[in-house]
Amino acid sequence: MTEQRYDIVIAGGGMIGTSLALALAPLGLRIAVVEAVARQDETQPSFDDRSTALSRSTQRMFEAMGLWPDIVAASTPIRSIHVSDQGRFGFSHIDADEQGVEALGYVVINRVLGNVLQRALHSRPEVTVVCPARIVAVALDTDAATASLELEDGSGQELSCSLLVAADGANSAIREMIGITAQKSSYGQRAVIGNLLPEKPIDNVAYERFTPQGPLAVLPVAEGRAGFVWTVSENDAERVMSLDDKAFLGELQKEFGYRLGRFSRVGKRAAYPLVLSKALRLTATRAVLIGTSAHGLHPVSAQGFNLGMRDVAAIVDCIADARVADGPCDPGNAALLERYAEWRRADQNKLVRFTDSLVKLFGSQRPPLRALRDIGMLGFDLVPGVRSLFAKHTMGLAGRLPRLSRGVPVE
Repeated sequence: MTEQRYDIVIAGGGMIGTSLALALAPLGLRIAVVEAVARQDETQPSFDDRSTALSRSTQRMFEAMGLWPDIVAASTPIRSIHVSDQGRFGFSHIDADEQGVEALGYVVINRVLGNVLQRALHSRPEVTVVCPARIVAVALDTDAATASLELEDGSGQELSCSLLVAADGANSAIREMIGITAQKSSYGQRAVIGNLLPEKPIDNVAYERFTPQGPLAVLPVAEGRAGFVWTVSENDAERVMSLDDKAFLGELQKEFGYRLGRFSRVGKRAAYPLVLSKALRLTATRAVLIGTSAHGLHPVSAQGFNLGMRDVAAIVDCIADARVADGPCDPGNAALLERYAEWRRADQNKLVRFTDSLVKLFGSQRPPLRALRDIGMLGFDLVPGVRSLFAKHTMGLAGRLPRLSRGVPVE
């Protein structure tokens, strides 16, 4: 079995893993990305027709990495966020003009974003992509991590590195291999996702509507379409997915209302279970977790991908600082990884609590909590500073930000 040496091996070539490889490339490190599913394979889960909302901090990252012109050309700006509670009076909103920005965020189809990231990745000679290949075993010691691979033809290969990064998703096999446990809690819900055509222009508004089954998000996407993330009960998901297009749109319309007129022309639908997951720690010897390998959120606030991108920015900052301060960089040394873990812990915990609390608050039909929601909606619009604070968190601009999240290139 052949062995090759790298500075960093990234397990997972989805949007987070690929973004990390691109962010690290200017630092002069030898990087390998290991991905099990070929990019052109329709089963590749990261680059499908789902929509991703990019926060302001993620936008700044892509600007600093030189990728934003290609991404924004295929993206739709969010200039307003409209929040409502089905069956209750009133609504709340956040406006980009009020916050002094051209957009609160942007919506892009995963497949389009994936194409931009993949083109950029293949232009970077510092990065080796090993695909399709599976990591079947990991060995960690104080000097190096070694990943044993199974290639498409059944042969084996070993990659040794100073740092192994688990970016292989919520059901991370690497996380288990390096001995990190994740706490998981099912919401008893599934997210049904897809695209549709509204009768009225969506006018760059992102809608979040809370219903008895769960939140329903409707987002502006290209060509006048709208992306939707409809949370339904696990017990009802199979029935909802089996509906024909007309019946499906009828039920979705009933939940959302007619603010955008009648819905038509729904595209391909998909559904996935909603689980809250949180790794008990973020690092092991010569290894680190980023993205959904470290934290899995409810999609209620559309922050999962953006939280993962802040993981990317933070680990890149830590590695860049170590290189400048200490000469030749050892990206997997224990002190560096502890700095990363300490930095990310507060942001991750805060967002996990926030999304989980939203789901439970708006999912409850108990009168005291429904009254609390009404008060919260009213206070959100009337209490000075509340909207701006919420907008700052939504845009990913709260707390201590890494250089990339501020739009500063790392070289």
